[in-house]
Amino acid sequence: NLEIFNELYKNINIYYVDEVNPGELIGTGIDAMLESLDPYTQYIPESDLESYRFMTTGQYGGIGAMIRKKGDGMMVSEPYEEYPAMKSGIRAGDRILEVDGRSTKDMDTDEVSKLLKGQAGTQVKVRISRNDQPAVDHLLTREEIKIPDVPYKALLDTVGGVGYIKLNSFTETAGLEVRNAVKELKVRVPLAMLYVS
Repeated sequence: NLEIFNELYKNINIYYVDEVNPGELIGTGIDAMLESLDPYTQYIPESDLESYRFMTTGQYGGIGAMIRKKGDGMMVSEPYEEYPAMKSGIRAGDRILEVDGRSTKDMDTDEVSKLLKGQAGTQVKVRISRNDQPAVDHLLTREEIKIPDVPYKALLDTVGGVGYIKLNSFTETAGLEVRNAVKELKVRVPLAMLYVS
């Protein structure tokens, strides 16, 4: 069957009346094959690996900054502490003009995010402008970024023992982070009630 598939692919590539994109052709074949199975079996191409890792573990390789669209360009909305973007002097409100020489004008957030993400230890060049100052290039080395599943926990009522835990995402480490947050709150006061949102 693989020989037939290989022969078919080769003949389409050589003899089809229009130009074909071999990568797209194989991608369509893979998607159609997996569609015949259950809805949970999926193929994740290498280009989407960082997004998949972030979804399942809360970790990704990147520069450690939240970005958002502003007009026809891209802006840093929040650089995370102790990560490459902040360490290199990038601040909230800075405009991202280019990533590795590619203009971000008219790109959406997902496109720019994919350019900024990559394997930890690899480098990415980001051109930044701030207010009316000249644009500056930053050569950043991507790091493993871990976004906490529980970014906030607090006692709402120390007398009644009401605790509050903010749960951002359901990743592999979410259960452990919630457990640790509950333990930490219980040390301060016995909990009569607990809210998780």
